[in-house]
Amino acid sequence: MSSAAAHAEHPPTATGLQTLKLGFWTFLGSETLFFGSLISTYMVYKRRSVTGPTTHEILNIPLTSISTLVLLTSSLMMVLALAAVQRGERRGAVIWLLSTAALGSLFLSFQAYEFTSFYHEGLTLSVNLFGSSFFVLTGFHGAHVTIGVFWLLVLWVQAVRGRLGPANALAVEVAGLYWHFVDIVWIVIFTLVYLIQ
Repeated sequence: MSSAAAHAEHPPTATGLQTLKLGFWTFLGSETLFFGSLISTYMVYKRRSVTGPTTHEILNIPLTSISTLVLLTSSLMMVLALAAVQRGERRGAVIWLLSTAALGSLFLSFQAYEFTSFYHEGLTLSVNLFGSSFFVLTGFHGAHVTIGVFWLLVLWVQAVRGRLGPANALAVEVAGLYWHFVDIVWIVIFTLVYLIQ
């Protein structure tokens, strides 16, 4: 797709943003409301469980700190991937997109380990209010990370085939917006759920 074709397909709106980007910002606004409602629900019910296990008994902050660092590092990889695509550097785009997807997958592995260990320690979705609100909130976020990883792999395949150049940079930029949004949401969750107990 040429730059002119991309411009014609996603013409600027009155805000100066291209239609695709403006539509995606609107989508992220609705996602913010979703996460806001789930986080609010967790905060309301966090101290109302009448049976254990509770937060201070079960949360593994050092382990989750490592997984948080992994996810934040993936945001840096995403920035490098977008820069490589904008400069037309195919090799860089391939490396950084795959690195971002790999770090996202590693974060999901940490979350799967955490969920499994919680299950073995007696915390399930139905055991108490903490379990219900915790698994729904973090599971919803994990689903978003999973979607992001698949999205990145699709872009990576396009980069490997040489179909991802400067003319397609907007597609990578929108994917980057999604990825950074997911990271920011996790920082809020990590702070409110894990650090402030």
